[in-house]
Amino acid sequence: MKIVALMCAMILAAATTSSFAAGKKQVPVPATARNMTFKSLRGVQYCEIWMLVGSPETGITGHYFNTSNLNDGTNKMDTCPQAMWSKVDAKALHDDYDTYTVFKNGPRGWTMDSVTIPVGPVDTFDGLKARWWGKGVLPKGADFKKGLEPYKPLKSHRKSVFTFKKGEPVFIIEDAQGTPWVMQAFSKIVDPAMSYNALKTLGDRIKPASGWKYRVAIPEKDLVVSTPKGYNWIVQDEFGNTYDACKEGACNFQP
Repeated sequence: MKIVALMCAMILAAATTSSFAAGKKQVPVPATARNMTFKSLRGVQYCEIWMLVGSPETGITGHYFNTSNLNDGTNKMDTCPQAMWSKVDAKALHDDYDTYTVFKNGPRGWTMDSVTIPVGPVDTFDGLKARWWGKGVLPKGADFKKGLEPYKPLKSHRKSVFTFKKGEPVFIIEDAQGTPWVMQAFSKIVDPAMSYNALKTLGDRIKPASGWKYRVAIPEKDLVVSTPKGYNWIVQDEFGNTYDACKEGACNFQP
């Protein structure tokens, strides 16, 4: 299963080559972002809207807008109600905004307890509220048709601090060099039935790359995963669950 290839297919399905015609709205990237801390996130469902600008020839920057702490009037554990998410039209957003393409990433669920991250003001897309949370930069010549294999590390540029409280499960994939990669979020795109409770036995379902292994740890102190160099290394498994690497000073200890 190739989650990134699936996402690429979603991108291609949603995309129409942009002419960057006059009259289109600019992607609402904030001139300055302010730090916010989001608490009690563990198990909370969220979604992201990705707006990509540029082209494969010049390089692509993807700005993502996250629903956390919004749209949760009736259920604090769900910031992306299906009734609202289904109304978000990626093609219509692409037609409206000056983008290469737009795609929907979600629903997903957090596995951490809190995050501090620079964000933008609240924007509304087809009735769904979301904030700018950051961007990802793809290199020139990125081949969406080919896609990328699960368990292939990628560098993502963002400033964030994830906190996993002591005594709570931490879901880890350990690579062949012994580096732990800590799950920050699970995905319901490939398997809509994926849940937080299912992660304890996820090791029975996934087939990690050679030398990689899945495990669950219970830290005796708070685990903090940050981006001291302004970026992080991430990897996904075949279900699209996303993990951050504990290397280059990103973690306060090795779980």
